Amino acid sequence: MVLQVLPALVTGGVERGTVELAGALVEAGWTALVASSGGHMVRELDRIGVKHIQLPLHSKNPLVMRANIGRLADVIREHDVDIVHARSRAPAWSAFYAARATGSHFVTTFHGTYNLGLMGLKNAYNAIMTRGERVIAISHFIADHIQAVYRTDPERIRVIHRGVDLSRFDPARISQERIIQLAQRWRLPDGYPVVMLPGRLTRWKGQTVLIEALARLGRKDIRCLLVGSDQGREAYTDELKSLVERRGLQDVVHIVGDCNDMPAAYMLTDVVVSASTDPEAFGRVIVEGQAMGRPVVATNNGAARENVLDGRTGRLVPPGDPEALAAALAAALAIGPEERERRAALALKFVRDNFSRELMCARTLGVYSEVLGQSGDGSESQAAWAGNSASL
Repeated sequence: MVLQVLPALVTGGVERGTVELAGALVEAGWTALVASSGGHMVRELDRIGVKHIQLPLHSKNPLVMRANIGRLADVIREHDVDIVHARSRAPAWSAFYAARATGSHFVTTFHGTYNLGLMGLKNAYNAIMTRGERVIAISHFIADHIQAVYRTDPERIRVIHRGVDLSRFDPARISQERIIQLAQRWRLPDGYPVVMLPGRLTRWKGQTVLIEALARLGRKDIRCLLVGSDQGREAYTDELKSLVERRGLQDVVHIVGDCNDMPAAYMLTDVVVSASTDPEAFGRVIVEGQAMGRPVVATNNGAARENVLDGRTGRLVPPGDPEALAAALAAALAIGPEERERRAALALKFVRDNFSRELMCARTLGVYSEVLGQSGDGSESQAAWAGNSASL
């Protein structure tokens, strides 16, 4: 029995991974539980027959966090939980002490670098994510960060990259109708190359860098899509619009908001960009773009260095450098049809071999087996998952 704990089940990579892993546990013959404060993704757990337990795990109030220790301990005892898997800091504090009180195993997933506060107080708060018997890092970049900042024993760290659902991000499954509908919705003219930067509208995602790069590129026969919500950052959206106007790119750059069909969005795109100025802990859009056979241009920091075959499936450029980004865009847009097809095949193989949902789940089940002492590498659980993954 595995209990995953996280703040809430709303849209996001952590939440998506939680649901996918819960499904993998069920398929492999384990019992899965998820505890959170709720959210619309609870329905997805219902569909796969996984019980959700609603607790105020989103709260950072010390009194609530303390009360959550007892609540989680009750859940652990009632359901005979073997492993508690914490995916975020506030619930991890409660889960750690609940697991200790009940004798359950405690595992964590370290999803980001987290802010490092003054006087070590924030570091101490973050450090709960290193207290697992096994600490899952979502990239080698994060694994290195854990060791450098928190002096975590590397013997306890397991690198398990986030996984992409290749049944969803599959070029062969995207109909022309879906692509045409998006193109019409975004008013894209026929025959114009499309550059897309997916990601929420926030400064460190590098939208301003891309706009400056497009100004240097000097082409008006392309279209650029900034796809993602500003999550209430209206001042930043206004800043982007103002920059677009100052650079004379009103016909080139379109801020289109959220998209509910990202596989189709990738298919109508010629180049996928990740211009993040801060290091990405994983960089899901980089991997998704390659899964859809699209060349990617990403900044040479964080996990992008392990998620792109530089010069083969994409280009890495210095962060915050519009000139370098413009040059990489020009090169990517100039790729001919035959070379584009060859690179697409290589990119898809690269993703399938390293970043699939199945691989993520199998390796995580292997960690569970490891802490339970069932096998050295979790091979039995991995085999069970691999044999049933097609039904997910």
